[in-house]
Amino acid sequence: MDKSKSSRHHSSKRHLSASRKSHKRPKSSYKGDETPPLLDLKHISSMDSLMKKRESLKRELKDISKQSLSSSKSKNSENKKYEHRSKQKETKTSYKSKTKQKELKNSKSANKQVASPANEYGMLDSEDEEHIIELRRKKRKMLIEQLVTRNDSTENLSDNNKKSFDDSNENVQSLIETNKINSTEASNHLTDMFAEDDFKCNDGANKVTQDTDSSTQLIDNWDDADSYYIIKTGDMLDCNKYTIKTLVGQGVFANVVKAQDNKENREVAIKIMRNNDLMYSTGLKEIITLAQLNKADPDNKHHCIKMITHFTHKRHLCLVLESMHMDLRSVIKKYGRNNGLNLKALMSYTRQLILALRLLKKIGVIHADIKPDNILVNEKKNVLKLCDFGSAFKINENEPTPYLVSRFYRAPEVILGIPSSYGVDLWSTACTIYEIATSKILFTGSSNNKMLKCFMDLKGRIPTRLIRKGKFKDQHFDYNNNFLLHKKDEFTGREKYEVISNVTIVRDLNKELKKSFIDMTSNEEQKVLQLKDLLHKMLMLDPGHRLSLTDSIKHPFVQETLQK
Repeated sequence: MDKSKSSRHHSSKRHLSASRKSHKRPKSSYKGDETPPLLDLKHISSMDSLMKKRESLKRELKDISKQSLSSSKSKNSENKKYEHRSKQKETKTSYKSKTKQKELKNSKSANKQVASPANEYGMLDSEDEEHIIELRRKKRKMLIEQLVTRNDSTENLSDNNKKSFDDSNENVQSLIETNKINSTEASNHLTDMFAEDDFKCNDGANKVTQDTDSSTQLIDNWDDADSYYIIKTGDMLDCNKYTIKTLVGQGVFANVVKAQDNKENREVAIKIMRNNDLMYSTGLKEIITLAQLNKADPDNKHHCIKMITHFTHKRHLCLVLESMHMDLRSVIKKYGRNNGLNLKALMSYTRQLILALRLLKKIGVIHADIKPDNILVNEKKNVLKLCDFGSAFKINENEPTPYLVSRFYRAPEVILGIPSSYGVDLWSTACTIYEIATSKILFTGSSNNKMLKCFMDLKGRIPTRLIRKGKFKDQHFDYNNNFLLHKKDEFTGREKYEVISNVTIVRDLNKELKKSFIDMTSNEEQKVLQLKDLLHKMLMLDPGHRLSLTDSIKHPFVQETLQK
């Protein structure tokens, strides 16, 4: 029994080992004519069938998923279509009801008065657009026929119904008026109402009528874009008291005209201020200053322009002043001939300017804009008057500003930000006297910084005590009080600073004055030296060291006559 069991056991092991060997993969190399071992064909067919089933299952799953997605999309689209159709039905029904109501209303109103097609303008986007256009054409024909027979009645009707028409009916009203003018042509020739060539322009609309002063609804057409009064020769001002003759000039604040005083039979100058609040208030300040000057100088001997009266014309404040012939800059250009005026005229003008400064000091006013443009000369050229007090202010109203006075005539204390005093006008007067003598501007800096450099070229270093008082000193000086000259870099174009610690004088005032006077006598040379001394003392950088007005009027250049 045991032998038989063991023999069976050995036979089963052999059989298993044989089967395992048969399922092993063949080796990649075999010898010569030997054939490779064959695979079991049944086993291979079973594997192929399984793979095919697997692929078919995958395909079925994909088909099922696609069908589910398509079904959901179709349902959604059907729902949207259904909602859209329902909305369209609702809008159509509501729109039809509205159109029926409007047609009923229009048919009723057509018997009583001219129907208005403006109420139908909202229907243009509907499906019945062509039908509506035909209705409009018919109504238009009806309008034209009624207008031909009832020309007078349509005017009254349009006036009565102006308030009830809305904005859209204004277009229809203009259409009615044009059809009224061309009614005969329109009745014979009817075209589409939207055609541009259908309506001809009314020539009467191009006619312009002149406005009169009596109208209360005028547009301010007497001013230009900058609110200057438009000057017209022959215009009458102040209830026909003054007649404009010519325009003399235009400044920042006003126009100046020459006018004829029809009552006093004399020529006057009228300063017409610009039409805005700032210029109006400036004009009022100037009127106050001029009134104070007139009161302080009743005999008119201190060479400040005299104000006669003032009034308002078409919202422009007007100042009536005594008439002068021309300004001092024009005199220098005309008679200076690039060498300045003669010594006699220079002495006379210097004395008159100092007298004007004394009058200003008497009433406590700083002019703050003395220059040849603001000095007037009479026809004989022997009397000058200081004018244009628009920038003037009281000495106690002083606030530092770096742009007070025109730049070429601006004192150093103004640029540094030190409170101004009467010395500001004295500095400007000295610059003006130099210009009368030489016909050249004394300081020609392109900025405040360059002006300080010009001062130092003539007068030397600015005193440290003066620099420390300045409100704007940091713009021009460093912590060591060295001057910072502003320059632009040649390559980058940016501003840079050049520190100037050593200041050297490069100009000689005496030489510059002598160049303007050719072939002088010994007495004239003496006068030129006196002029140089006067200007030197009037142009002291420190206003506290500047020559006073009393000493200026007593200076030999002013007091001593020129001997031949």
